[in-house]
Amino acid sequence: MRTGAGRAALPRTARRETLILMTASASRPRPRPPGGRAGPASPCGLAEFNGLPADAARRALLACCSSQRWAGAVTAGRPFPSTATLLRCSDGAVTGLAPADLREALAGHPRIGERAGPAGGWSRQEQAGMAGADAAALRALAAGNEAYERRFGHIYLVCATGRTAAELLTLLRARLENEPAAEWDVVRSELRKINRIRLGKLLAESDGAGSDGGAASSCGGGA
Repeated sequence: MRTGAGRAALPRTARRETLILMTASASRPRPRPPGGRAGPASPCGLAEFNGLPADAARRALLACCSSQRWAGAVTAGRPFPSTATLLRCSDGAVTGLAPADLREALAGHPRIGERAGPAGGWSRQEQAGMAGADAAALRALAAGNEAYERRFGHIYLVCATGRTAAELLTLLRARLENEPAAEWDVVRSELRKINRIRLGKLLAESDGAGSDGGAASSCGGGA
């Protein structure tokens, strides 16, 4: 049998076998990045996130933020009625992080201006404003990072999304004037912003993130 402009139609059996092969190919797991390190978590909707087993949800969250306490608090807060409720839960969990928990979160971030590793896809996106930095700006940031770490004992964390190298350097120098306790509060504030952005990417949702009809957060963030 022929169809259209003379093209031969596949017999029914052949079409069925082709469909089976295509389905099997699509269902194969994607290869992991070189070195076996997982990259950013695959996007999922809120309903799918709510329905994940606890260990799978925790792993997805740890790809956003490497604080075990934060990931545990957000996992325990499910199910979330809206993205906004999830984001408020995340904010509360960050607020409750002790310095040791914050250090654990910082361990998952590269220094500003440094190349992220194989699993650092989100960090590379967030530091996209560094792409146009010249050698002098990179040297100044490296020196600023060293001065910051000498003063506070941890890396300089800042929500870099949408900011240029010059802006990040200005913020760094201003924060060098902070007392250590005040700087931890700034770190929490910046981490809240970063986690919100990453959770949005995890859920692959942009609509409805700011409206939840006043639903209360079910997540506790106590230290």
